[in-house]
Amino acid sequence: MRKINWGVLGTADIARGATIPGMQRAANCNLYAVAGRSLEKAERYRTEFGFEKAYEGYDALLGDPAVEAVYIPLPNSLHAEWSIRAMKAGKHVLCEKPLAANEAEAKRLFETAKECGVHLMEAFAYLHSPLTAAIKAELDAGAIGEVRYIENAFVTSGYDQTNIRMHRDLLGGGFYDLGCYCVSQVLWLLGEPDSVSALGEFNADGVDTLATGVLGYKNGARAVFNCGLMLAPTVGKRLDRLLIFGTEGVLRTDAEYNQRGRLCYQIQRGDTVTTKYVDTPHNYALEVEQLGRCIAEGETPWVSAEFSVMNARTMDRVLKAIGY
Repeated sequence: MRKINWGVLGTADIARGATIPGMQRAANCNLYAVAGRSLEKAERYRTEFGFEKAYEGYDALLGDPAVEAVYIPLPNSLHAEWSIRAMKAGKHVLCEKPLAANEAEAKRLFETAKECGVHLMEAFAYLHSPLTAAIKAELDAGAIGEVRYIENAFVTSGYDQTNIRMHRDLLGGGFYDLGCYCVSQVLWLLGEPDSVSALGEFNADGVDTLATGVLGYKNGARAVFNCGLMLAPTVGKRLDRLLIFGTEGVLRTDAEYNQRGRLCYQIQRGDTVTTKYVDTPHNYALEVEQLGRCIAEGETPWVSAEFSVMNARTMDRVLKAIGY
């Protein structure tokens, strides 16, 4: 198995707490280089995680010809800029969600990937999860009949102004940060909606702290999502929920997005409730391994260009509805 030389552009919390530990577990990943705005911080990451090289500045890393692929965990507003720079430097790119600010930007990113002959994949790690695959397979097999109603939620604690999520110019807010999960999950299960309606609440700086939306389908199915940054920060909790009602039963799970371990979901048909278990590895390792196979073995990115553009287009419709 050939190992891909990976570089990480930035030292964000998501990289430190989730993706880099996943990269360490990925069988086809070599932690080659990390870059930070300061060499000191990059060196700390190099020492802590075992990277071979540390760079001051992202361009310095992109200039290293040994780097084959880069992971981009930068603020949302910088995703497009640095994805394009990386691709034009000949690097394959795994970019944190949301990949783009809007549909037009997402299309431009994938056009750049095609022009440069590289892979670009949006980092929805949970879409690589065996739990996600199991739930999709249940619906496709008609385990609960025809889907009529989906309800999902992703709500976390609030943040103070030092957090990038609370800055509108950085594409902050609950919908960009969390709602992209809710919308992408519905699209993964049901496809693109025919109608979108939504309401949002905003803080004094115009950043959405709560959004509720309804995605409608011509066959009568509806999906309702709730996302926000509003739980008490002293509690440190989060709400993850998925309920799917069909014509013949109900599927539910409270497993968190990107949770790993022995996870479960329940199917209820009449008075019979069946609990099913899924052994779920580190989702971030799974996405890194998959993009590595795209590079080395010719696979197609699991989170495709078509899906990411559809997700961006649907997010545009929600953002317009809430007045963001």
